[in-house]
Amino acid sequence: MKVFGQLEADTRRNFIFLFIAGLGFWLSMTSLLPVLPAYIQDLGATDQQVGFVMGCFAIGLILARTRLGRMVDEQGRKRVILIGAAVVAIAPWGYIFLNSIPQMMLWRAFHGISIAAFTTGYSALVVDLAPERNRGEVISYMSLAIPLGMSIGPVVGGYLLGNVPYPVIFMVSGVCGVVALLLAIQTKEAMPTDPASAKQPLTALQTETNRDYWELFRHKGLYIPSLIMLCIGLVFGVLVTFLPLYIRDLGLDFNVGLFYGAAAISSFTSRLLVGRASDTIGRGLFISGSLLCYTVTMLILNNALSTSWFMMAGVMEGLGAGTLVPMMIALMSDRSSSAERGKVYSICIGGFDVGIALAGLFLGTVTQLVGYQGIFAIASGLAFFSFFIFLTLGNAQIETSLKFALGRTGDRYAQKF
Repeated sequence: MKVFGQLEADTRRNFIFLFIAGLGFWLSMTSLLPVLPAYIQDLGATDQQVGFVMGCFAIGLILARTRLGRMVDEQGRKRVILIGAAVVAIAPWGYIFLNSIPQMMLWRAFHGISIAAFTTGYSALVVDLAPERNRGEVISYMSLAIPLGMSIGPVVGGYLLGNVPYPVIFMVSGVCGVVALLLAIQTKEAMPTDPASAKQPLTALQTETNRDYWELFRHKGLYIPSLIMLCIGLVFGVLVTFLPLYIRDLGLDFNVGLFYGAAAISSFTSRLLVGRASDTIGRGLFISGSLLCYTVTMLILNNALSTSWFMMAGVMEGLGAGTLVPMMIALMSDRSSSAERGKVYSICIGGFDVGIALAGLFLGTVTQLVGYQGIFAIASGLAFFSFFIFLTLGNAQIETSLKFALGRTGDRYAQKF
């Protein structure tokens, strides 16, 4: 992490507050991953209703994402970060008082606003602070808050699930959210640390510094990554919604939090390694690898019948997530200007949100027809389809897409590479 030693003291301090706020945020979010599906089911919900409630989380994201993306560009990064932190500090307490499926659906949609706000503002501020030449490396390091949160939160949530009442678990999550809010208040807006980067001329493919949403949606360099994130959102939605229920259905004595813990450890490792390398050899090779990791993860879950298989799947999922998320953020940053970055993130990451929502809302019905193993097989096909799309359409032409996906050429859509 030598790059942080080269920054000014105020910038390093800003990174520290931002990182710890992110850690508190993800601890709050992930501690509920193994808890909520079981809680909803214990309220008397069917698998389909569990999917509906979990999917409503992403509906909140989708409804808020575009507005918050514009707010990031027009009103600053910190304000949107604070919105996300405030929601994550409030939402867990509400679950204590909810006892019906309709109430849970509404509250989960409200909770979803937290991710839409925090992740968009956080990513934009990190890129503002990062030197352009080290952008991938800094993004990867700062995104370590996610695997750290996921290595602790789900394990704690899974442990508490069998030992304390649900209200206690929700209070623990709420306290983590309050800590995130208090630290987010300490962060400051910042201009990019490399002023010269703001003066670079735009390429012919990027003729405006602040395109509107319609122009961004039409740009192949942006809508193809969004489509890929949509597919992976579906895959992740299947994982979050149905993995705890699958393990319960098998009757295994296995804390599902251990799956997320294994994923977090491998995610942590991949983020340490790929960021710096991507600044040198490009984002494409690592995105390709991450999509294949998701494919293998779902294949393993399709055949998993013992704890060792679930742990192996967790490791593979962590490698995929730990590489895909920072690399996609870096890719979108390469292909956009600072003035439009919030909107660009809201489109690309918004694809992921839509996928999660569709997985929860509609795949619960599919699960009733094909079973849990069948739904993981479908998810594996979706992950491989996203890899094929990136391999053939990830850049300007099929030939350059293939070379970019294999790390043999630069990004033709990047402002500077």
